[in-house]
Amino acid sequence: MDAQRDVLELLLDDARQSTADIARQTGLTEAEAEETIDELEAAGVVHGYQAVVDWANADAERVEAHVELNVELDRETKYDDIAGRIANHPEVETLRLVSGDYDFSAVVVGDSMRDVSGFVADQIAPIPEVTQTVTHFVMDTYKDRGVDFGEDRDDDRLSVSP
Repeated sequence: MDAQRDVLELLLDDARQSTADIARQTGLTEAEAEETIDELEAAGVVHGYQAVVDWANADAERVEAHVELNVELDRETKYDDIAGRIANHPEVETLRLVSGDYDFSAVVVGDSMRDVSGFVADQIAPIPEVTQTVTHFVMDTYKDRGVDFGEDRDDDRLSVSP
């Protein structure tokens, strides 16, 4: 049994579980479970605990976009350098170096499509190494971080029968 892996899986499923519940599910003592969590946090494996929010049901407006970024490196500039400049903005919720047709994948949030597109145009696109951006606005979310949002939604489509 890999105790750290088991604890991580349980935290990903529900980070609000008590240490006693985690201990019971993993076969660890409560002290061992707490020590394992402390070790994971100290090692930088666990960086925080967050709620999974269905913004469609919230009173606050929030727009999310997935932005593809292509960059061109020179001898002095590394991916980490560019990532540091981009990740420094609070509008950038997630930033990943990816393989494929583009270099970085960013999740950018704002209060409106205009805010998000303005941020990309004014703050990201002018970075000298950024050669191209493609912005995809999220229209609806059905599942986020393993949580299915579709369970409570009404299907408003009309039935079609043969």
